[in-house]
Amino acid sequence: MEQQQQIKRLRLVLFPLPLQGHINPMLELATILYSKGFSITLIHINFNSPNPSNHPHFTFHSIPHSLSEAEATTKDAISLITHLNINCVEPFKECLARLISNALDNESVCCLIADAMFHFTQAVADSLKLPRLVIRTTSATSFGIFPAFPLLLQKGYLPLQVSRLEEPVVEFPPLKVKDLPVMNMRNPEKFYELISRAVSETKASSGVIWNTFEELEQPALDSIAKQLSIPMFPIGPFHKYNLAYSSSSLLVEDQSSISWLNTQPPNSVIYVSFGSLAVLSEAEFLEIAWGLANSDQPFLWVVRPGSVHGSEWLEPLPNGFLENLGGRGHVVKWAPQQQVLGHLAIGAFWTHSGWNSTMESICEGVPMICRPSFIDQNVNAKYVSNVWKVGVQLENEILERGEIKRMIIKLMREKEGEEIRYRVSKLKDMAISCLKQGGSSYKYLESLVNHIHSLGH
Repeated sequence: MEQQQQIKRLRLVLFPLPLQGHINPMLELATILYSKGFSITLIHINFNSPNPSNHPHFTFHSIPHSLSEAEATTKDAISLITHLNINCVEPFKECLARLISNALDNESVCCLIADAMFHFTQAVADSLKLPRLVIRTTSATSFGIFPAFPLLLQKGYLPLQVSRLEEPVVEFPPLKVKDLPVMNMRNPEKFYELISRAVSETKASSGVIWNTFEELEQPALDSIAKQLSIPMFPIGPFHKYNLAYSSSSLLVEDQSSISWLNTQPPNSVIYVSFGSLAVLSEAEFLEIAWGLANSDQPFLWVVRPGSVHGSEWLEPLPNGFLENLGGRGHVVKWAPQQQVLGHLAIGAFWTHSGWNSTMESICEGVPMICRPSFIDQNVNAKYVSNVWKVGVQLENEILERGEIKRMIIKLMREKEGEEIRYRVSKLKDMAISCLKQGGSSYKYLESLVNHIHSLGH
């Protein structure tokens, strides 16, 4: 009994980036590590904050973000992340130092796990003599291109030029210049600087945790391991660990999505969602609407309020548009995506190709129609359509209802769609197998737990 009391419980401090696609995997990782016996504390910025009541086993500490109203409401994710990397240094350091000094006698803060885009956290962790692991919430394949940015700039692939968009990037087949993980922005240097810092401070960390599995991205993982020379832990898919589901959505999930799907035939419905950041023009929105209507397939469409330029919600739709479909279309402001993709009625997922969405679709064996917006989504879409061949990509810059209809029919009713469905079902099997005892992610999780214990001593 005395010996048991001497064993210190190890506490992990996690620090997520306050964007939906980053918060979800961080909280899933926290739940996985909690199940392995670690105590969990989350430091979060008082902006897009997670709801502590959804995670009663964790301790939450909020720090100020010091953003102006314009900075906090910007749609420019790169500006937001850049500002947070400057503004959060002192409040984060103070909070982390307080947690370390206030640790209970039988407990030790052994490790910081930060989102890799919070590059400033390495210097803070070093100053407090605390090991830092990073979580990458993108695909390994897209991150593997970041260290090559200096080379891509030198060769003239970057910054993007309209005249070269269709040119192959010979160093990264099968990518074309338009598929590189960048944003089309007025000041691309700001983006390159952010990526450069994220890469260098990842290299300085004690290891990287990935929400992917080895069988899916082995070439990229091997290449990154050689370049960074730090431990790598591909333990995904995070959301498929048998843990109690607790939503970390920043938006209210409309459960009518599920009751409507219950009325639809198996494999018949196209689920359409472009994530938490993408914004459409009114013209694009209308082409999507008519493409879906003309396909004659039932569809569940997520339209976030404010995601169409100049509109609150569905105002651009013609009068009677949904009524004339006779119940074949259901539109919601946000959906419980993991439940939706797991529903028998879903036959395809039209996605922005964010990594969480891509992984969730693979794990449910759902073929994809890809329409990426920026950064890693471009690479993910190309790999879904050309490498893993578990989806198709809408590649034309201008969305057109006829092409949308053709893509849906190809995926839902033609032989090519059957072949895609077969391949994604095989990847689904791999994703489930890797979590079982002896599987690749199972072993990497054991290795991660041992690594954290070694850092704590």
